[in-house]
Amino acid sequence: MVNIGYHVARLQGKINRNLYQSKIGKTVKRDIKTTQQVPLSVYALSCERDLPEQVASIRSFITHVGIPHRFTVISDGSYTDLSCQLLRQIHPCVEVIPIKEFIKPDLPQCVCDYAQIHPMGKKLSALMSIPIHGATIYTDSDILFFPGGSDLVELANSDSPVCHYLPDCANSLDGRILYEETEKLNPINAGFILFKHELDWSFAVKRLANLSGTPSYFTEQTIVHLTIHYNDGIPLCSDKYVLNVKDQFIYHDTFSSSKIALRHYVSDVRHKFWMNIKK
Repeated sequence: MVNIGYHVARLQGKINRNLYQSKIGKTVKRDIKTTQQVPLSVYALSCERDLPEQVASIRSFITHVGIPHRFTVISDGSYTDLSCQLLRQIHPCVEVIPIKEFIKPDLPQCVCDYAQIHPMGKKLSALMSIPIHGATIYTDSDILFFPGGSDLVELANSDSPVCHYLPDCANSLDGRILYEETEKLNPINAGFILFKHELDWSFAVKRLANLSGTPSYFTEQTIVHLTIHYNDGIPLCSDKYVLNVKDQFIYHDTFSSSKIALRHYVSDVRHKFWMNIKK
């Protein structure tokens, strides 16, 4: 039996994305009606393919959270000059920097090697290079922010010195670098992180250096998972910071509301990202 709601939702998402992309030159110039400054620096790694998502994500952050000190888009190297200009036109706080200019020169060799062979290796090198001077966010481009995002300002201003992470809804980890069954518990999604201080990556990077075989897609997320737990990170409330695919096969986005802070629209529900965007 054909699931009509699911297929209609996917088609609607595709149409909405195409419309958004066709008008993106006008969209980036449209005023964002907020003057609220927030004590946050934000970083995102993305590519030319994801330009529409990145534009929509940035605009939703500024609208619902506020204007950060800076919103830095780290280009994986594929963004064209025109796309970089479009991103900068969203708001004066937005800057674009190529990953080659962003990453630290003294990253461990195993991380550099991973970055040479896999896009997720590039992401790991970017995460390890983010300068932490006060509350700092890393966000993937497929995350939308909602009115409940004002909660992030409270977290940024709190005295809590620890990292806050987005709990994953599945165990998407590379088992080759997990040495104990207990290390699979409380899986972390590397798509959204609120840093309060520099993390000690050495524990997990040793696992990467000792890996027999080629690092894969989920190796990066596993390094992040191990590192944040090693640094006593705290989970964000999963009712407010949403990563869930239970509504994948129905038409409606059952999680988006004015009460949530964000939703990470991972690949299974990416089409629902575009059901929340005004064209």
